[in-house]
Amino acid sequence: MNWLTNYVRPKIRALVEKKDVPDNLWHQCPSCEQMIFHRELEASLRVCSHCGHHMRLPATERLDLLFDNGEYQRVELPKLNGDPLKFKDLKRYTDRLKESRGKTGEEDAMIVAHGEMGGRNVVVAIMNFAFMGGSMGLALGKSLLIAARLAVLQEAPLICFTSSGGARMQEGILSLMQMPRTIIAVDEVKEAKLPYITVLTDPTTGGVTASFAMLGDIAIAEPGAVIGFAGARVIEETIREKLPEGFQRAEYLLEHGMIDRVVHRRQLRDELIRISNLLLDSREAADVVPLKTASNKKKSDTPEASNDKNSTEERPAAE
Repeated sequence: MNWLTNYVRPKIRALVEKKDVPDNLWHQCPSCEQMIFHRELEASLRVCSHCGHHMRLPATERLDLLFDNGEYQRVELPKLNGDPLKFKDLKRYTDRLKESRGKTGEEDAMIVAHGEMGGRNVVVAIMNFAFMGGSMGLALGKSLLIAARLAVLQEAPLICFTSSGGARMQEGILSLMQMPRTIIAVDEVKEAKLPYITVLTDPTTGGVTASFAMLGDIAIAEPGAVIGFAGARVIEETIREKLPEGFQRAEYLLEHGMIDRVVHRRQLRDELIRISNLLLDSREAADVVPLKTASNKKKSDTPEASNDKNSTEERPAAE
């Protein structure tokens, strides 16, 4: 009986029982709706192998892909717990912050890190869309200012990855005031004659687009990224016209001169290294050739003397 109970029955049960299969092994592409195995999706950097659609990539995974050997240092950012408006909709604003911090493990919607990229020091500021839709508030404005001043201190390019739904409504006018604040941060980098490069990912909208996202010396976008201020539906209802196909997509903006490059995610790191090297070309200047002073010049070497000599030689003899 022990043999039947301990050996035969488990064998039969293993054959007929349905095994639990994790539900996260396959992902559906939101563009072509094809199913992609999770390992294949990770190997392709979350780019669909069927249609090339660029899915959203977590901020921490981007950092691992950008820096040499995946080595970088995170910058500790200030923790702002203020609720200036005591805002409450379905939840209190403070509760939403706690929920987002617990889900993402981050303090707010921006991560700042520095390290080497292609052997050159760079400072990277990445917006985290998983944190309240990458909304811009007091903490984000402060974070970009810290990133800009670190870039100036290290004499390094500042590379900013944007992904946002706009300003954070729970902070009211204070969130809108981060637009000029972030512009001041960008100006500090440019006044130090350092490159400020923006990489616009899906989606980049609202006040972020209207401020620091579009101020890059070079503006790069990922294929198919939605970039704009107001939503397409709001624009159509306002102007009462049908918008062109592909409106507010990266390729449309490139065609109309709003951005400089559309780069596949796999080539993005190499492109950033190449642009940084071009903008910070460290070639030595040519030697300065000393000029002769007027006192050292011979009279015959002066233009007036040469002209007189030539005019004398060319003047016909007097009869």
